[in-house]
Amino acid sequence: MHFRPPAANEGAATGVPLSGVREAGRLREDFGRVDPEDVSYSLEGRLLRQPNLEKPVVTVGLVAVPCRTPPGSQPLLCENHKQSVRVFHSDQQLQILSMDNSEKTEVVLLACGSFNPITNMHLRLFELAKDYLNGTGKYRVIKGIISPVGDAYKKKGLISAHHRVIMAELATKNSEWVEVDTWESLQKEWVETAKVLRHHQEKLEAGSCDHQQDAPMQARPGQKRKWAEQRQDISPKKLLEPKPKDVPKIKLLCGADLLESFAVPNLWKSEDITQIVGDYGLICITRAGNDAQKFIYESDTLWKHRNNIHLVNEWVTNDISSTKIRRALRRGQSVRYLVPDLVREYIEKHDLYSYESEEKNAGVILAPLQRKPADTHSNCTA
Repeated sequence: MHFRPPAANEGAATGVPLSGVREAGRLREDFGRVDPEDVSYSLEGRLLRQPNLEKPVVTVGLVAVPCRTPPGSQPLLCENHKQSVRVFHSDQQLQILSMDNSEKTEVVLLACGSFNPITNMHLRLFELAKDYLNGTGKYRVIKGIISPVGDAYKKKGLISAHHRVIMAELATKNSEWVEVDTWESLQKEWVETAKVLRHHQEKLEAGSCDHQQDAPMQARPGQKRKWAEQRQDISPKKLLEPKPKDVPKIKLLCGADLLESFAVPNLWKSEDITQIVGDYGLICITRAGNDAQKFIYESDTLWKHRNNIHLVNEWVTNDISSTKIRRALRRGQSVRYLVPDLVREYIEKHDLYSYESEEKNAGVILAPLQRKPADTHSNCTA
């Protein structure tokens, strides 16, 4: 069995770098077919030959692990121009896993807030954060969660959570990765942000355990038991199963205003701030004029955990806010192109925002401020 002639971007037989193998997750026809007794593996963009080994190899990072090839099949090799790849067989068919994603920390972005109403800017925060984190090469954002606050928050002008949740669901209807979670909004009492983060992290951990328990490996009927037992160790399904340490990490997505609110007297518990920035982390979208770095510097707590606070510059500025949307609506002005069309239509249908709705909870103390002073702090130092 011989290599076929290399294509334009191939160098399988010669060991020269290959390029352009993967683009946007789609695998191109840049691979070679080799003899089962030969072995090749890629290392930092270069396809190498090791003809003296007797078995094909599964590459895991920089470690080559021999594996057995089922009768009647030949291994195919593919190369990723940035990272090494894993190559193995399953049911006598090629399975290729890129090490590029397996070496990154999976992240779920969580945005808490009133979403009163949700705006296009809220949605842009997710896209900005995702681009930034994915661009670091250390993270892979797999999901975004919008968690509207419950009615018990008692913020002035806060309409029913029922309507705010529906508007958020309409806004994310066509999103492939951002969704709405109703848990926080359904609680009878106001829930601190730190507890919401903990709830979703525990939910991810529980889901990971369930996935591992519900995915036993089974051999196909008629296969030789020896081959079935050996191939279980290199099954793509098994390699893909998340381990406890690989559970996705929840990170709080916010704007600079939330970061600066840490300094508002009696608004946050000091231990909650420590837990949010220490155990979970912040992705903070900043604008020109928001000196978030200076704010972090002036806070002992934030400075201590500064490596877990990611500041993302919003170069294409967008000054849309829910407050301005509500103001325009109660004055009878258009909000088209400021909120998703489905949200705008829902607002108009139910006449949600008016001078009367803006006075809801007027004179009522905000839920966080109803706690005893001993439970809160007046500044963000530690």
